[in-house]
Amino acid sequence: MAILKRGLAGEPVKILQTKLGVTADGQFGPATEEALKAFQKQHGLSADGIAGPDTFTALGLPELVLLTVGSKGEAVKKLQMALGITADGAFGAGTAKAVKEFQEKNGLEADGMAGPVTLSKIGSFAADFSPEAVAKSQASASAAPGGTVSPGARPAEAGAAAAPKKSIWQSITEFFS
Repeated sequence: MAILKRGLAGEPVKILQTKLGVTADGQFGPATEEALKAFQKQHGLSADGIAGPDTFTALGLPELVLLTVGSKGEAVKKLQMALGITADGAFGAGTAKAVKEFQEKNGLEADGMAGPVTLSKIGSFAADFSPEAVAKSQASASAAPGGTVSPGARPAEAGAAAAPKKSIWQSITEFFS
């Protein structure tokens, strides 16, 4: 699941830090966690210090939204309603199957994960996922430390910028060992 929490590092963390107004060093530490908790509390979100789809949406960071198995919340519920499936707000195997079918019908990479490219094609999300947000969701392969792709990184969604662009999430690493 695409979340940001203490101990992670990478470009998405730097984007989050910039938006929160803390030092943007790309390492999610105590200062980032406290700023995030304060934002979440102020905006009626669960103040757990973990940034997921609902927090990214509230922050105006659609480029960081990636809904996948394990994701929960209002964004998932909205996706499920748009796909015409049971809207319980929990992204499980049934939601992944529905997303994959939607992607296949729309000429997208059918990976069952809903990132900015997929969401931009769904009417109820289109306004939030502009071409600019989709472009921001992509990073060059060199965005990962050392120019390599982090283990477990997902491929960029089809239909976005030309190769070698990859999902910005591929730059995520753990800085606590």
